[in-house]
Amino acid sequence: MTRPTSRDVASAAGVSQATVSLVLGGKWRGRVSERTAGLVREAAAELGYRPNLAARNLRLGSTRTALLVVPALTSEFFARVYTGAARVASEHGFGVVLYPSPEGIGPARDPFPSARAALDGVIASSMAAGALDAIGGAELPLVMLDSDPSGGRAAARVNLAVADGVRQVAEHLLGLGHRRFLHFAADVDSWTFDVRAETLAALLGPHAELRTVRAPLSVPDAHAAMEAALAAPGERPTAVVCDDDLLAAGACKAARRLGLRVPEDLSVTGFDDLALATAVEPELTTVRLPAEQVGEQGMSALLAVLDGSGWTAPDIPVQLVVRGSTAPPPTAARP
Repeated sequence: MTRPTSRDVASAAGVSQATVSLVLGGKWRGRVSERTAGLVREAAAELGYRPNLAARNLRLGSTRTALLVVPALTSEFFARVYTGAARVASEHGFGVVLYPSPEGIGPARDPFPSARAALDGVIASSMAAGALDAIGGAELPLVMLDSDPSGGRAAARVNLAVADGVRQVAEHLLGLGHRRFLHFAADVDSWTFDVRAETLAALLGPHAELRTVRAPLSVPDAHAAMEAALAAPGERPTAVVCDDDLLAAGACKAARRLGLRVPEDLSVTGFDDLALATAVEPELTTVRLPAEQVGEQGMSALLAVLDGSGWTAPDIPVQLVVRGSTAPPPTAARP
């Protein structure tokens, strides 16, 4: 069967094609009567008419497509960011293409022969400041998520209140009586992890001892690095503050391997509140990051930029979730 056209809808409704375009494009109010708009919608429904989006996009010079660039697909966090972005996009007739950068947070290659021809804008989550230069150059609107507010060419930014999350962790552990800390840092050159390190050092400096160990973001690597750190000579920390739940899971495994109990001998905190946080035993005390909200705001920011309006929003709040992996330090270690 021949696909119905707007001309067919106009004929069935007894109106012009221009009127059909106004009604089905949502621009009829004040220009077309309610009755006429109803006739057009009824005719379109009866004929099974669907607008030719490809033709419309070509005519308008728009693809109604956004690219979401993430460092990896292995993190549940980025899957949630995509879910939030796609939800808002669908409400506005947009699609979102997910692109895991082969270089992690570093320079991302253009995934298309020309991103400028295939996309309306780019959203980048947790990428380095100059990592998106090859995708669209300065011509495509760029929204950066979880990134340095002072770097790059972004038209808008959406950030989490990461420093406040670290503050909540530090105050929780200090309140329990901990004074010997180990920062289990992600071995990733990223703004968000730099903020965590700088904030923790500033908060604990006057009150406690702090040393740092780094590991890649994987449970096996974290396990190996933490086992070496806990077995090293000198006083053992009583609390381990991890940059990520994966690192925290590795830390808990290392503690058990050395015969230490969590939290009786060693308190461990994570960051993200991934599904993993409640899959380990004891369940992790961690900072919940609302990743879907990050994606939602990222897409909303891009839509605002494309519409020509500015985007400003405060950092998205985060929340410490206290579970079973933290407790007061062993009696001998208390001040």
